[in-house]
Amino acid sequence: MARWLMVLPPVAFAALAGLFYAGMYRQNPTELPSTFIGREAPAVPAIGLADFAVLKDADLRTGKVTIVNFWASWCPPCRAEHPVLKKMAADGLRVAGINMRDDADKAAAYLAEEGNPFFGLGFDPKGTTVVDWGVTAPPETFIVKGDGTVAFRFVGPLVGSDYEQRFVPELQKALAEEQAGG
Repeated sequence: MARWLMVLPPVAFAALAGLFYAGMYRQNPTELPSTFIGREAPAVPAIGLADFAVLKDADLRTGKVTIVNFWASWCPPCRAEHPVLKKMAADGLRVAGINMRDDADKAAAYLAEEGNPFFGLGFDPKGTTVVDWGVTAPPETFIVKGDGTVAFRFVGPLVGSDYEQRFVPELQKALAEEQAGG
């Protein structure tokens, strides 16, 4: 019995070290996989913010790539990415927004003050839609193909090298597929 107890710690250490080693060499250890990639996008909230166009489920199935951004007015990273969303919209991209766990008046005031990049807005004050989409915290952004299937999920603000190296190529790929008719 004593021998067994002496062998157990080195074996446990080796197993744990092997798991850590394998984890370091995953393709992207910071990426949270989405079960929706390649599947139909979940429903959007049925309500919007007053004085803004309401996002509809049909808006995700128009034959055009749509960027769906989950955001909140109280979220500093959301504020940091806001100029990027405005530039995308100005460049002719379809940018939809889903405001989550926020106060409607504060969200509307923020968009009135900073500008509204969204062609349609959903309002999810209790966070029920975010659960359906698998959103963990704002901001999170999805690229949805024209047929309504999710092509890519990006966790975090659309700024910096991570955005440029991961999100932009996926968006370009989706837009190229759209132009090619696929």
